[in-house]
Amino acid sequence: MSDQGSVRAFLALEIPLEVKARLAEALGRLRSELPRARWTRPEGQHLTLKFLGEVAPTLLEDLAADLTPRLRGLGPVAVQFRGAGFFPSPQRPRVAWVGGSVEGAEQVVVAVEAAAANAGFDRERRPWSLHLTQARLKAPWPRSAVARFLEWGESLHIEPFACHEVVLFRSELQPGGAVYTALERMPLE
Repeated sequence: MSDQGSVRAFLALEIPLEVKARLAEALGRLRSELPRARWTRPEGQHLTLKFLGEVAPTLLEDLAADLTPRLRGLGPVAVQFRGAGFFPSPQRPRVAWVGGSVEGAEQVVVAVEAAAANAGFDRERRPWSLHLTQARLKAPWPRSAVARFLEWGESLHIEPFACHEVVLFRSELQPGGAVYTALERMPLE
């Protein structure tokens, strides 16, 4: 990591490329039926554990050094995408997401929060929950479109996968969307 300026960073679980491709394919068929939205690019999808914001590179190095031994031996996080929803709610949709089930994430989130707190970051107020943003809505969708997206989510079947590491990512905001670069990979096994 360079020691110039600050870095916009976050910690996340990486989604395998083949899972991103299957999800994009399933969503591709649906998108033409839905109103306009700013859709998340597959290469930009990950399961954020903690957003860190603009941070000095030396602080990120210290955080990674503290977090790496905390994660070792926790074992993989098992994820399966299914179901869908909206933030803040289906009645006021602003963000469309895919949910699912996750096993093994609780201890990982505890380790991330402890290391981040040691580095001076505020603890999250809400518990972590599995959600993968699919779209940011320019304007609220009509009820029929919300119902169609939720129905699609109920029928979604993506094979389960395992995450074997936590990744510290740099996020660079570009005109075409954010570009993510892995700065550090911290194994869970």
